[in-house]
Amino acid sequence: MVTALPSLPSLVVGTVSHTRRTPVEHAFTYRQYQWLVDVDDLPRHDGPLRALTRIEARDHLDGGRLGGGIRGDLERFLAGRGVTLAGGDRVVMLAHARVLGHVFDPLTVFWCLTSAGGLRACVCEVHNTYGERHAYLLDVDDTGRARTDKDFYVSPFNDMRGEYAIRLRLEPDAVAVSIGLDRDGERVLTATTTGVPRPATPWAITGTALRHLLMTWRVSALIRVHGIRLWARRLPIHPRPTHSQEHVR
Repeated sequence: MVTALPSLPSLVVGTVSHTRRTPVEHAFTYRQYQWLVDVDDLPRHDGPLRALTRIEARDHLDGGRLGGGIRGDLERFLAGRGVTLAGGDRVVMLAHARVLGHVFDPLTVFWCLTSAGGLRACVCEVHNTYGERHAYLLDVDDTGRARTDKDFYVSPFNDMRGEYAIRLRLEPDAVAVSIGLDRDGERVLTATTTGVPRPATPWAITGTALRHLLMTWRVSALIRVHGIRLWARRLPIHPRPTHSQEHVR
């Protein structure tokens, strides 16, 4: 699946789109950027850039609770599911960084790559606006496709039924993730993020942050704006079940 990588760390500049097909139609597309990084070599900046570039263990998986940072959490998560992350394996992460102290990361992707460049494992971590997160270990085929049952409450406008159809793309000139929710043989919604990776030089970071002001703050605000619009259209609300943190450990 993975033959070559972009320069790391990179800024993946592009769009995020969301299309809901039923029971009401609703769609949007926005410009955005994310970070593509090696978890063993996260961005480290001093001065003003630090406020735009922090990727921290507390925001992912088990929050760094047992040590080893993001990689340590990922190693334990995989080991509990029968996958061993070797010492020479590289972990590439697609995520948002904190911006002025705030981050909201609807979706984080971890590609675990062998020293030969093959795919050892792939993990998608989903966050909701209630401060919860859930990680899925994916069985990805040679075309970057995977399917997995929905096990996590993301939106009050969707219950827990359904299956995700996922497609991942990690290439030197393109990074993309598409997730479709299928229920009873029908596509309910599709969310896609796609972009072009660019080396994360200080100038690129500054220019990208200025063009996408308060990126993670905007993500949080827009999710709530669209939630209000759906609520105003009388889309039914589904109660939120109790969620266990064991799903990220």
